[in-house]
Amino acid sequence: MKIIDTHCHLYLEEFDADRDNLVDEALTSGIDTILLPNVDVTTIEAMHQLCNRQPDFAYPMMGLHPTSVKKDYTAQLKEIENWLTKRSYCAIGEIGIDLYWDKTFLHEQKEVFEKQLQWSIELDLPVAIHTREAFPEVFECISKVGSDKLKGVFHSFSGTKSDLDKIKQLKNFKLGINGVVTFKNSGLADILQQATIEDIVLETDAPYLSPVPYRGKRNEPTYIWKTAEKIAAIYNVNIEDAVFITRKNALKLFNRVTKAI
Repeated sequence: MKIIDTHCHLYLEEFDADRDNLVDEALTSGIDTILLPNVDVTTIEAMHQLCNRQPDFAYPMMGLHPTSVKKDYTAQLKEIENWLTKRSYCAIGEIGIDLYWDKTFLHEQKEVFEKQLQWSIELDLPVAIHTREAFPEVFECISKVGSDKLKGVFHSFSGTKSDLDKIKQLKNFKLGINGVVTFKNSGLADILQQATIEDIVLETDAPYLSPVPYRGKRNEPTYIWKTAEKIAAIYNVNIEDAVFITRKNALKLFNRVTKAI
């Protein structure tokens, strides 16, 4: 079994002390691919360094995270856009709208999100969407730009059944599922009964959102296997089939990643 982590921040400073060991552990466990979403201009160098050291394992995305949209957003967007002409990326991400922490820059977040959605259309790249307490706003922006032209994943999906219904209507989007699905109080397992395993891609969002029994600790790539086990249980398939199907889903969506199914 070979598994893909479609959303992992392994380049962040939380992993500086043991990053190489974690890569080795991931490879040994059966993880042959991780996709790295960018955060903002301060994280680009570290992300690229990891991808340069592990070119057949780590694949970069490029984007501006909604919580990094501040007064300097125009300059940040310009620098990020410049990078899109310098090397290959597997997606535009991590992008979206986040109204949990701060609503001050809502207008700017929408502008930045829509701009990056347009990049994804121009470059024929999927998007990795972050949305927190902002599903209506995200759906509004997607509709405005053109949902039929877009494809991507709702990273760390934790929406309602209504949100799930709207995502399914978009046709070309998957649900990024991580350790949250193992939390008893999340209700996510029940909501996913309204989807199929063909709608799912697996992720960690490491170092965040560790699955049970590691909840509250730093998330690590190998913990994705706990999420895979939970998905297998939800859809009543064996772990081998769960890994194979979600891998196939990921490679179809992130088609710049050339790996065998």
